[in-house]
Amino acid sequence: MPHFILTRIISALVGLLGVVSLVFFLIHLIPGDPIDVMLGESALVADREALRQGLGLHLPLYEQWWNYLTALARGDFGHSLFSGRPITDILLERIPATLHLSIIALIVAIIIALPLGLLAATRQHSIFDYGSMGFALFGISIPNFWMGPLLILVGALWLGWFPVSGREGWNAVVLPALTLGTAMAAILARMIRSSLLEILGEDFLRTARAKGLSGIQAIFRHALPNALLPVLTLLGLQLGGLLGGAVITETVFAWPGLGLLMIEAIQQRDYPVVQAAVLCISVTYIFVNLMTDLVYAWLDPRINWQSHS
Repeated sequence: MPHFILTRIISALVGLLGVVSLVFFLIHLIPGDPIDVMLGESALVADREALRQGLGLHLPLYEQWWNYLTALARGDFGHSLFSGRPITDILLERIPATLHLSIIALIVAIIIALPLGLLAATRQHSIFDYGSMGFALFGISIPNFWMGPLLILVGALWLGWFPVSGREGWNAVVLPALTLGTAMAAILARMIRSSLLEILGEDFLRTARAKGLSGIQAIFRHALPNALLPVLTLLGLQLGGLLGGAVITETVFAWPGLGLLMIEAIQQRDYPVVQAAVLCISVTYIFVNLMTDLVYAWLDPRINWQSHS
């Protein structure tokens, strides 16, 4: 087990370094100059060069990359090129909104996916099965940038139940959470169905039924816990994808989280803020996947033996 944990941690750190470096170089390939955004194109050449040197943008790209990594190792995210504020303060303002949205969307996805997957597996080849899988196909096929405006049109403009955008009020999270949660629910429902169908044909489930357990008891006591192991892995991957999808959803609903911060920073050519926002999302994604691997290994000891072989 210690060897398995160490291997996963090293893999996570290497992946994190790769993401940070890739984002750093890609963000500098975006057309435009942050100096133009900050001073305007009509600024004097001397003022432009003075600001460029003050921000360290005159250095070669590899030196900027190394300076960024060394500062990051000290826990220093730097300052925003656009506002001059410490990036740590900006992130602390935006992270709670993204976490709030992601948690609610995850709850929505589980509430939708679990009964749909159970119903489709226990009523295979029935109208319930086809209806559940039809919903799953529908949810997977619709992108967030289309689902979001559709929900705004129905829930906010036609019915008037929810605000169009922003985070004001308890019900402001409903539409963005549904936008994120339905796509995730579609994938989870299909996985729950396929996992349950494999378990329902196992001998130990027939033995449980032969000992007097009802069909519902056998499913919830024996079938569902075993079927949820592969779902757990998918859930970890989808939770990371949830944060990536939040970039589009937060932009559509003007939700003041990391995703909207990233889009605003890209428009302003605010390199340090973009890098910090991507780093937060990447760290969360890698951490969630690391914890998923560890929990899976704890629940299924065979993983440890397979990792040594």
